[in-house]
Amino acid sequence: MLEHLKAHLTGKVVILGIGNTLRSDDGIGSLLASRLKDKLSYIVYDAGVSPENYLGKVDKDKPDNLVIIDAVDFGGKPGEFRAVDGEGIKTTNLFSTHNASLSMLINFLQSNSKMDIIVLIIQPKTIAFGDKLSPEITKTLVKLESFFMVQGSI
Repeated sequence: MLEHLKAHLTGKVVILGIGNTLRSDDGIGSLLASRLKDKLSYIVYDAGVSPENYLGKVDKDKPDNLVIIDAVDFGGKPGEFRAVDGEGIKTTNLFSTHNASLSMLINFLQSNSKMDIIVLIIQPKTIAFGDKLSPEITKTLVKLESFFMVQGSI
């Protein structure tokens, strides 16, 4: 799984973390982006719950590869993650509080540029109100942070 993701971490890379940190595990994309920001050779944005506000920035950056990170219920085990090509997200019914925004974001960016888009989806355990991550998601957060730090260290 990480090998597929690693293949998209070449050239100019933008990482866009999405998530609601007030909904427990739903915040993992946002939290991971905030942990990685200014520590990597990649451009990193924490889009929170408003990824559409970053369309102009990402388009202006003209990356070769865009990695979007978000919690998505794909029926996996809590903390499990998958790297899905952007085309796959547009045609898949996945439960995410950001699903409509993800599709819109991908459609817009692919129609305006030649960037490859990969979406790192992470299975949440809970998206109930709260600011704490479940142990499974915390473990995944640490694993992914280490992975990105090795791949894109400054």
